[in-house]
Amino acid sequence: MTTTAEQDTMSALPPEVLHDLHRRMVRIRLFEEEAGKLMEGGRMPGFLHLYVGQEAVAAGVMATLRPDDVVTSTHRGHGHAVAKGADLRYMYAELFGKVTGYCKGRGGSMHINDLSIGMLGANGIVGGGIPHAVGAALAAVYKGRDWVAVPFFGDGATNIGAFHESANLAAVLQLPVVFVCENNGYAEFTPQDRHMLLKDVADRAAAYGMPGEIVDGMDAVAVYLAALRLVERARAGQGPALLEAKTYRFYDHQGVKGLRIPYRTQEEIDTWKERDAITSLEQRLVNANVAAQDELDKVWSDTREEIAAAIKFAEQSPDPDPADLLDNVYTV
Repeated sequence: MTTTAEQDTMSALPPEVLHDLHRRMVRIRLFEEEAGKLMEGGRMPGFLHLYVGQEAVAAGVMATLRPDDVVTSTHRGHGHAVAKGADLRYMYAELFGKVTGYCKGRGGSMHINDLSIGMLGANGIVGGGIPHAVGAALAAVYKGRDWVAVPFFGDGATNIGAFHESANLAAVLQLPVVFVCENNGYAEFTPQDRHMLLKDVADRAAAYGMPGEIVDGMDAVAVYLAALRLVERARAGQGPALLEAKTYRFYDHQGVKGLRIPYRTQEEIDTWKERDAITSLEQRLVNANVAAQDELDKVWSDTREEIAAAIKFAEQSPDPDPADLLDNVYTV
């Protein structure tokens, strides 16, 4: 049953925004599910940190951004790239290590970037992309541009020096940065209450003189509304803010089956899966008469076809030539 408050929230947003949120999440989910199968089936080299479960955060934030706004990502970054508009063919090609990949097969899962859409890159170093985003925001001010920089990071990254220095610098210089903490409750295998005494990462914002907000990271509409407010605030020259999205990854730290380290209970996982952001939004769209079920089903089927074509493109792409091993390699 849809409540009056729920109806008001849904009716306040244009239908195209709600459909866009749904499509972004479905694309992330299916991209990651297929990538996980390919890896664990031995058809793809290396290993992957899957974003399944956290789709509402990437979709909700990216839907508020312009193409020239920039983002930095993490080791769990496929969802950010997909939601920002990256080409799935080049993403899969990179995961396969092919020359048609975004980094010509040299970067792999944790370093996908596409400057043409403002994707400054994922980063295998925890918190490594945070200062990059602050630098981009400083460049925007220097050039007189009104783009916004959004670094994504996890709860564990807020314990490292790069986060604190970046937050302080962004606040002192009043830079257009929206820091987005995807708090999935674990820093790799360590629960939050074992690596910090704070319950809410957003509380750390006050130490730097910036706003800190908490949002339900399993609710794409809530994420969108919160992010839109902070992005518009930053674009208007009112400085940085910290948005903490409480979310959860459905799979292990890496892969689908993971390392089988007993740090989470199945009951906990199942409880979070009951709050699946995609299922929830679909129910709300149907209940609010914003979408029919067959429309939503078509998004899934169309996306499956797109992904199948992208995987075929990647598999048929050429492998790198060993003769090019030293190309694009730099030293300092």
